[in-house]
Amino acid sequence: MSVKSVAADVDVDLRQLFASLARNWLRILVVALVITGLAFALTWLATPHYRAETRLLIETRESVYTRPDGTNDNDKPILDEEGVTSQVEVVSSTDILKQVAQKLNLSRLPEFDETADMPMLSRLLVIAGLKSDPNEIPPEERVLTTMREKLNVYRVEKSRVIVIEFSSENPRLAAEIPNAIADAYISVQGNANIESNSAATDWLAPEIADLSKRVKDAEAKVASYRAQSDLLMGGNNSVLATQQLSELSSELSRVRANRASAEATADSVRRALQNGGSLDAVPEVLSSELIQRLRERQVELKTNIADLSTSLLDNHPRIRALRSQLADLDRQIRNEAEKIMKGLMTQAQTAQARENQLVADVNTLKAASARAGDQQVELDALQREATAQRQLLESYLTRYREASSRKDSNYLPVDARVFSRAVAPSEPYFPKILPITAAAFVGSLLLMAIVTLLQELFSGRAMRPAAGARFDRIEQVTMPVAHEPSNHEPADIEDLEDRTAEAQAEPQAADAAPATAPATGEDVKSARPTLGEVEIDKAVEKLITTGAARAIFVSPEGDEAAASSVLVAREVSDAGLRVLLLDLTASGAASRPMLDSGLFPGITNLLASEAQFSDVIHPDLYSDCHVIPVGTADPVRAMRAADRLPIIMQSLTTAYDLVVVECGPADAQGIDRLVGEGTEVFLSLLEPNDEVAQAAVELIESGYPDLTLVTPVGYETPGTPVPGRRSAA
Repeated sequence: MSVKSVAADVDVDLRQLFASLARNWLRILVVALVITGLAFALTWLATPHYRAETRLLIETRESVYTRPDGTNDNDKPILDEEGVTSQVEVVSSTDILKQVAQKLNLSRLPEFDETADMPMLSRLLVIAGLKSDPNEIPPEERVLTTMREKLNVYRVEKSRVIVIEFSSENPRLAAEIPNAIADAYISVQGNANIESNSAATDWLAPEIADLSKRVKDAEAKVASYRAQSDLLMGGNNSVLATQQLSELSSELSRVRANRASAEATADSVRRALQNGGSLDAVPEVLSSELIQRLRERQVELKTNIADLSTSLLDNHPRIRALRSQLADLDRQIRNEAEKIMKGLMTQAQTAQARENQLVADVNTLKAASARAGDQQVELDALQREATAQRQLLESYLTRYREASSRKDSNYLPVDARVFSRAVAPSEPYFPKILPITAAAFVGSLLLMAIVTLLQELFSGRAMRPAAGARFDRIEQVTMPVAHEPSNHEPADIEDLEDRTAEAQAEPQAADAAPATAPATGEDVKSARPTLGEVEIDKAVEKLITTGAARAIFVSPEGDEAAASSVLVAREVSDAGLRVLLLDLTASGAASRPMLDSGLFPGITNLLASEAQFSDVIHPDLYSDCHVIPVGTADPVRAMRAADRLPIIMQSLTTAYDLVVVECGPADAQGIDRLVGEGTEVFLSLLEPNDEVAQAAVELIESGYPDLTLVTPVGYETPGTPVPGRRSAA
């Protein structure tokens, strides 16, 4: 089997294609001018619409002079993005639109209520049932529906500005309605603040009365408990027992320090007296006035002795008298030091006694302070409760006074203001006659140009042979005369069957006997049922009755004989089966008459992995049969994947009731990949000749003994190639 693609043999002639625009310029221009004139007339007769807008700014409107004490601008949060978006919904709410509609009496205007002045055409449509009766809808709902269609409320991106946009046939209404909506929104917000303030005062009044009673009860409990527990308060707002304990503790520490100091000083004096050491190192001894005078006298005597020792001897009566006085002074100093020591010891004993007394008093106060601490805990709890109630009462009183004052003065600022009011527009925003007319002219020109190019392309006049494409010269062959063979006049087809039967009988005769006699005429006639019928109808009947899944057609005579597979496929498809024809000829002889073109993707594209099954299966133009043409891929690349043919055939057999394969002048080896379970092999012929007989003999000898001969001669359907020509197309 050979596959050769000739699909890519034409190309688009761009010069011829765009030359069609010049040839049809008058038609294009006339159509464009007609469409432009219609657009101009429609825009000229259309009712003008005017549009105006009002802008709101969401901001805090509280003044520094009216702001409550202790608050500032940061205490009240400004609306975030979601809050401003919510206000957009409030502006376009039904309640506000109802107020505006009632205020401006919009129900009397035909623009907002169709029933106010219904045209005669609309009345006739309502009577005929082609249009719903607007009277069935409440008037208020009709007006609101129209207002919502003309109203556009949106928030300016990245800002707290709300735009109220409205369009109307009346420029005055186009400005009045958005202004009225803004005023109604401000009024609604103010009323909402008044209602909120009134609700707050109504709720705070009984709460304040109840809190006053609870504060009074809480403070009474504090006073009663303090009197019962005898918790006397001292300085620094503390319990008297605790304060006394603190003071006694401080006194005890001081007494202990004095006692320790006295004992230490007495001990140092005692050691100095016992060891005969100097008493000058003891501060208490040196601080005694008597000892200081004795020390001065002692220094004076030592000075005199030193002066006299320079002129007198040590045993001189005067020196001895001075030394005697000096010794007496030392005894007096030591006696005085002993008295100081005794005084310090007495002072230490007194401090010890005082310390013992203070320790006993501290222990007594500790027990009293512990009891007072437990009682203080309970007292603190009562005081906290009373304090909390008092603070809440003061907060409520402050809020109540503020709310009451604002309610009496009727001052409740709204957190929004109109900073740009709508004015009546002088020019309509619709229709814009010049832009619409220009757009209609340009668009109609483009549309007509595209239509002209498509007509030229689909007509085939813009096609030309592709570069490098070759077209073989078609040889004209005379079509044979179709007639019924009779018993008295042997037909050429009968001769072909006789010759084919002989080839079929040779292997059997060789096995039966070494030599046999030549077959007679009766023997040849008996072989005809084995070879099958030759009419298209009989071939179709055989495929349907046997339930064949594949039909392989071999056409030794070339393209003109490929009509048999096309006719069989169409007849089986007309019988109600799902049929697909697979064209494996070199020139696409079977698929071209079914598709009227050879430019469709086909089996070569599928083998080359350039397409899928859904891309290569196409419908027959003259029947319900499906077709897979030769394709447009490189045949050399496709043949490299010829081993995939059995898999493709198996997939097609699963999807279709019958797969008809036109193989052209193929041999037995060429159709081996296509044969499977439920396969019927057909030999298509136009004129019995040696070429056809030789092909039949080779197929029978190669293992296809049930070969069926079929001819398309005398059997024609729309789009079928005429036998007798060298091309099936």
